[in-house]
Amino acid sequence: MSKGFAYPIYVTRPLLPDLNRLQAKMAEIWESKWLTNCGSQHARLEERLTGYLGVPCLSLFNNGTIALLTACQALGLSGEVITTPFTFAATPHVLAWSNIRPVFCDIDPHSLNIDPARIEPLITRRTSAIMPVHVFGHPCDVDSIRDIADKHRLKVVYDAAHACGVGLNGVGIGNFGDVTMFSFHATKLFHTVEGGALACKDGCLKENFELLKNFGIQDEDTVLLPGINGKMNEVQAAIGLLVLDELAAEQARRKRLIETYANCLRPVEGVSFYRDPIGVDYNGQYFVVRISEKEFGCSRDQVYEKLKEYNVFARKYFHPLCSDFPSYRRLPSANHANLPVAAQVAREVLSLPLFGELTTAQVEKICSILASFRRPLKAYPPASQGSCGKGAADSGPDAGKLISNL
Repeated sequence: MSKGFAYPIYVTRPLLPDLNRLQAKMAEIWESKWLTNCGSQHARLEERLTGYLGVPCLSLFNNGTIALLTACQALGLSGEVITTPFTFAATPHVLAWSNIRPVFCDIDPHSLNIDPARIEPLITRRTSAIMPVHVFGHPCDVDSIRDIADKHRLKVVYDAAHACGVGLNGVGIGNFGDVTMFSFHATKLFHTVEGGALACKDGCLKENFELLKNFGIQDEDTVLLPGINGKMNEVQAAIGLLVLDELAAEQARRKRLIETYANCLRPVEGVSFYRDPIGVDYNGQYFVVRISEKEFGCSRDQVYEKLKEYNVFARKYFHPLCSDFPSYRRLPSANHANLPVAAQVAREVLSLPLFGELTTAQVEKICSILASFRRPLKAYPPASQGSCGKGAADSGPDAGKLISNL
């Protein structure tokens, strides 16, 4: 391991608040003897996050999946919902659990989000909504999606699991569509260990969320709806308050690391990455590259395995496609012939380590290791020989390729 790191560098590491501050928070909760059911910690976090996200209404949940399930129930979705195959499993699973058929739509080759140009041909009389995902925290084409939804009278539910704190032209990402779900899982930039939220503009819809996440209970004598238990507890909320205090500093560190990655990898032929257009305030959730086997000289899978030998543990987000899961692969929309871009992207994407405790020197070393795997085109062998990393790196000044719409 002399060429690599002495200890594992994982794809992410949770932002952990100071233990003494956490103990003080726990003392507050112990003093109150109020552990769940929307106590003072919950109320404070909801108020602060509403301001941070810049949304009119916010409802906290115990996790993002339950939040998304609740959104489907509150909006009365049924039949079919158009979504992306390039996402975490929770997105289509929520639809299946709601007795809704996911209809997979191909993605844009640059942003990797759902391609609005491919949505309309998938709309049928059974379609009730569109469920786009702000993949890796990069905003969808919200204007085009809104126009399509308005034209066909469809609901729009955004999965913004990666996009907490993202802004678009000065507007919080939770202001688009009918409902936006945020995840506060420990792997996310902002987290409550486990947790999530729904944002909306309609106060009546928020009231419905509040009922549904608490068994449909209105008061001691009245149960209005067949609800579920989706409440965030006081310990989760307290940790969220402490993490929120440290979020700006974490984002600043991550953004410096992202620029280091970009500067180091821009010259490496066969490695490309997306940069948001002007007007997007990115949150620093991930740094994701695409490995072109033809240009780089070895495949993404070979790079992924080779990095482990240097104690670097990247992730193949999102592979396989959700449309390839046994539960969905028989759906007509899951056929790879209908999803050529998503199928290619799933073979190429690699999420590299990114968290505030990383140093720029460590990022530079990761980039150097990755670049060393590249083989010049003239020496490129068949992929089946698995020769990744055995040739000299070629990082000439004109070798860079940057996926960008700047």
